[in-house]
Amino acid sequence: MACSKKNEVVQPSPSLVEKQPITSADAINAINAFHTNFYSTSEKLYYSSTEHKNLAAIWTQAIFWDMNMNAYQLTKNPDYLQRVEAIYQGAYQKYDKFNWENRTEWFIYDDMMWWIISLARAYELTGEEKYLIAAKAGFERVWRDSYDPKGGGMYWAFDHRGKTACINYPTVIGAMTLYRITKDETYLQKAKDVYSWVSATLFDHNTGKVADHKVGTEPTNWKVHTYNQATCIGAGVMLFMATKTESYLKEAILAADYTKNIMSDSKGIMPFETGIEQGIYTAIFAQYIIRLIEDGKQPQYLPWLKLNIETGWRNRDARSLTYKNFNIPCPSGVVESYDASGAPALMQLVVLP
Repeated sequence: MACSKKNEVVQPSPSLVEKQPITSADAINAINAFHTNFYSTSEKLYYSSTEHKNLAAIWTQAIFWDMNMNAYQLTKNPDYLQRVEAIYQGAYQKYDKFNWENRTEWFIYDDMMWWIISLARAYELTGEEKYLIAAKAGFERVWRDSYDPKGGGMYWAFDHRGKTACINYPTVIGAMTLYRITKDETYLQKAKDVYSWVSATLFDHNTGKVADHKVGTEPTNWKVHTYNQATCIGAGVMLFMATKTESYLKEAILAADYTKNIMSDSKGIMPFETGIEQGIYTAIFAQYIIRLIEDGKQPQYLPWLKLNIETGWRNRDARSLTYKNFNIPCPSGVVESYDASGAPALMQLVVLP
């Protein structure tokens, strides 16, 4: 499917928004609208809001990069491939050329791991060796300093105080992506080791609920977040695909069911949170639920995802921006890039008729 010339955003007539069927062509409009409203042509990264005052947080730039990679995979339009390279160049310059030892740019382990995952994916997409070199170096850095060989699992921060789902499950995904590329069995073993700890410590095997973190001997914090459910799903599917061990797939399905049946509202609309940067959680969920659907052969989630896409997209504004609460119209005025990312991310991955 080709994009329109210059990737222009086609504005809908407000009176027709409710009447028009939503199609895969809308995915192109959605990603282009996101790019037009948030991308900095000078920094080659994304702003935190439509005000264009500050760049978005370092870790979220990797998720926005994923969205553009997915747009290229959907369309095969070389414009998106050029955009993928441009965003890399922006990040390379902004984040000290991916110098993983820079403790000013990289001040927490999960920020690093989101980029490591995306860099490895960029290598898979393009074959460009620079992406793989950066991904492998980053993974080695995080593993060396974050993994706890005695207690198991990955520490979240440099002070090694606590272990969170948001570093442990992404570490499994990073290791498995590198294993898929290199066939180096040490990555597979590291993924298994971390998954074993996080599954035993931060996963409810009865419900599919993922805990946020565990600090020492303190009680486990069972606050749930969509992105932790997401990476649990992704980690389980990737290990299942490599090992064919059914328990990995079962846990991924449990985590997906919990998100769909418990965390979503009575109409089936996905949850959202009001904290800073948390609007991006749905975009992360999109990245991994599609792997459960396609690789794990679990298509039962498609109607739910399509309902969310249709609801969110029909509530877009005149700029074709959507909001993190799919149930309501996108607010007029200032919109954060985090909050606008969910529907476009889903739309690049879930192909509509």
